[in-house]
Amino acid sequence: MIGRLVTLVAAVVGVAMTGGCSTIGYYYQAARGQVALTWAARPIGAVIADPAITPALRARLETARDLRDFASRDLALPDNASYRRYADLKRPFVVWNVFAAAEFSIKAREWCFPVAGCVGYKGWFDERDATRFAEGIRQEGYDVFVAGVAAYSTLGWFDDPMLSTFIRYPRAEVARLVFHELAHQVAYADGDSTFNESFATSVELEGVRRWLAHAGSDAERAEFDAMQVHKHDFVTLVERTRERLARLYASGLSAAAMRAAKRGAFDDMRLEYAALKRAWGGFAGYDRWFAQPLGNAHLASIATYTQRLPAFEALLARENGVLPHLYTQAKRLARLSQADRDRELDALIPREP
Repeated sequence: MIGRLVTLVAAVVGVAMTGGCSTIGYYYQAARGQVALTWAARPIGAVIADPAITPALRARLETARDLRDFASRDLALPDNASYRRYADLKRPFVVWNVFAAAEFSIKAREWCFPVAGCVGYKGWFDERDATRFAEGIRQEGYDVFVAGVAAYSTLGWFDDPMLSTFIRYPRAEVARLVFHELAHQVAYADGDSTFNESFATSVELEGVRRWLAHAGSDAERAEFDAMQVHKHDFVTLVERTRERLARLYASGLSAAAMRAAKRGAFDDMRLEYAALKRAWGGFAGYDRWFAQPLGNAHLASIATYTQRLPAFEALLARENGVLPHLYTQAKRLARLSQADRDRELDALIPREP
C-alpha cells in the first residue's frame, strides 16, 4: 500500500508538470483525498472489536463483512482487500462528481485521466471545489449537475474501504454499492463510461438478487423489488426525454426555438413524474432530483449507468446466468474498439419493428 501511495504522488507530480496551475490543483486534491481516505481506513474486524463503537454500527459492519465474503464466494468478484476495511469520513459523500453537457447536446462532456481514462464526469473530494468548478463550466455555456457520490472504485489500484458515507444505508443498498464497485475491478474499458457503469450495474442487480435470496428477509426482498420498479420507470422517463431532446437538437431550429422546446420537454417530464408518483402510491424517492433546475447534464448522468444495461442483462441470460461467463465476455468487449463493442452490444437487443 505504501508503494502505491508513492506511485500515486509521483504520477500526480508527473502529470502536473505537463499542465497548468488548474491541472496541478486538481491532481493535488485528488492525491490528497485518496491518501486521506486510505489512512483513515481500519480493518473491519478491529473496528467491530472496538468497545467505543455503537451496537448499530457493529451490526452494520458485521453485515458488510458477510456480504463482502459473499461477493467473492458466490458472485466470483475479486477476492482481495477491497471493502475489508472501514473509514469514517465524517462527511455525507466521499466525492462530488461534476457532470456537464452542451446546451443543445445529450452527450456528457468527458475528461481524461492517467488511470481511469476518459470519463463523463470530474470528481472532487471537497464539495466547495466541485461547486466552484461547476460554476466555471456553467459560465462557458454548459448545462451542469453536481452529484454527491457515496462510493467509487480505484479499479484495484488501492484497497477501497467500506465507508461511513453508505454503511448506514439499507442492507441491500450497501450490497448494491459494494458489488457495483467490485465489478469495476473485473472489466473496464478506457474512455467508455456507459459501458463500464452499465456492466457494473448489471452485476450489482444480479448480485443483490442472489444475496437477498441467500441472506435477506421477505420485507427486504419486497422493498428491493418495489425499488426496481420505481427505478425502471424513472430511467424509462429519463431516456424518453433524452430521445425527445436528441431529435430536437438535430432539428435545425433556431437557438431560441430550441430553448423554448427544451424547457417544454423538461416541464413535460415533471408532469409525467407526478403521474408516476400517483401510480406508485405516492413514493417520493426522486422528488429531490426533480426539484433541481434540470438540464442535459442531469439526463446524461442517469444514462451513463443504464443505457447498456439491457444488453448486459441479455448477455447474462445468454450465458445461462453464469456470472464468470459474463465477466469473460465483458473483458473481451472491453478490449475491442468502441465501434466494435457498440456493434456487439447493439446486436444483443433486437430493434423493435
